[in-house]
Amino acid sequence: MSQTSNIEAGWDEYRRALRPTDQAVFDRLFEYAQLHTDPSTVHKPLFVETPILISILIEQQRQLDDLEDRLDHVEDDLNSQG
Repeated sequence: MSQTSNIEAGWDEYRRALRPTDQAVFDRLFEYAQLHTDPSTVHKPLFVETPILISILIEQQRQLDDLEDRLDHVEDDLNSQG
């Protein structure tokens, strides 16, 4: 079991208290953390949750960047039609 999985298991009670839609979002956040477990293993922080949080932030920023690019393209298309 990975360190991320161990930490996720520690959040089980919190997760169960969330609404079902928020549980799905919560699960997705830990999926993001799993995408970046390799870098997390080389860094030994004071708080073991830190690499997980950074991994989640990286993945969310990646998605934000993608959405901004897509929005720019839509705006360009609308402006060229105008």
